[in-house]
Amino acid sequence: GKKQLTDNSSSDDEPSYSPSGKKIAFQGSDGQDTEIYTINSGGGGKQPVTDNSSDDYFPDYAPNGKRIAYTNNAETGTDEEIYTIKPDGGGKKQLTDNTANDYYPSYSPSGKKIAYVYEAAGTDAEIYTIKPGGGGRTPVTDNSTNDDDPYWGSQ
Repeated sequence: GKKQLTDNSSSDDEPSYSPSGKKIAFQGSDGQDTEIYTINSGGGGKQPVTDNSSDDYFPDYAPNGKRIAYTNNAETGTDEEIYTIKPDGGGKKQLTDNTANDYYPSYSPSGKKIAYVYEAAGTDAEIYTIKPGGGGRTPVTDNSTNDDDPYWGSQ
């Protein structure tokens, strides 16, 4: 049942299925930098979600399918921040804004929180959560090792 969905000279990776299973969000190159795209899960219908001059990666569909969380590298300066956007590319919202690198967003099964990695300069990576509309930033881990790539799993 294996089926190739994309065919180009760059890497397309970090897939995230929509809740309906009809679409897949993924990161891929536009020839200049990395952007977020969606494609039909059966192939075809590739559409850009982001289109800017900085890298966008690690997409994750919200459980209701209405938004995609992702990481942007340096649109706001020199660090990585977490954003959400509608699958059609509208309604972009920045959730984090600090001097640390924030990456690997992962929606909770209820959609009420997004877990992500927070890595300030000179410190180890920790897991935090934030509300999908922004605010409510809460540390989950606090130790002397790197905590990386959070994933909620299913309920």
